Amino acid sequence: MNLKIKMNNVLFLDIETVPQKEYWSELPEITQELFSKKTAYQRKEEITPEEFYERAGIWAEFGKIICISVAYFTNHSKERNLRVTSFSGDNEEQILIDFKQLLDTHFNKSYHVLCAHNGKEFDFPFIARRMIIHQIELPEKLNLFGKKPWEVPHLDTMELWKFGDFKHYSSLQLLTSILGIPSPKNDIEGSLVAKVYYKDKNLERIVSYCEKDTIAVAQLLMKFNNENLIEEKEIIKV
Repeated sequence: MNLKIKMNNVLFLDIETVPQKEYWSELPEITQELFSKKTAYQRKEEITPEEFYERAGIWAEFGKIICISVAYFTNHSKERNLRVTSFSGDNEEQILIDFKQLLDTHFNKSYHVLCAHNGKEFDFPFIARRMIIHQIELPEKLNLFGKKPWEVPHLDTMELWKFGDFKHYSSLQLLTSILGIPSPKNDIEGSLVAKVYYKDKNLERIVSYCEKDTIAVAQLLMKFNNENLIEEKEIIKV
């Protein structure tokens, strides 16, 4: 596909989220009640809200962001580099502020776009909702109010792969596998992030996993655009 977009104008990203509290018992009673109502349509009758709480990280109302990894291309002396960096930690508000500053200062032009896998359904709205909860003014790239669909500065590699088939879902791991891209899922997977964060207290491992996913998203877009894949030597972590 010819995307007609300069890769240097794209900010690739991925986020990792966990439940806001480690244990169900730590939640206020009203939050427990609201979580029960929110998840009723997904839970089977024999599964209690407490048992289901381990999945709370997928909802912005009950989860929090512990890592945002980003990647962007730079060209110096005809050499292509993919620079990768992460905002992570226990202070979600600071993560969001730092990410907003990046958007406001370096990716604020009309030609800049954000790209993630399933980003339109998950990453972009999750970040925006958590910013609102923390009373952080939305950066222009996440403020979609009043924008027409073709004015939204977001690319979604999963949506691109659908080719209009709205019922089709393909994971990042599946696409990297069939397209010959090095798999980012060689350590942990999304369902284990909360355990690694709360039980193992190994944030560094989660950051590494998030960065691999971000690089994989960049590789996907390169593949879609019939461009050469990124080599290991071209990746710079900052």
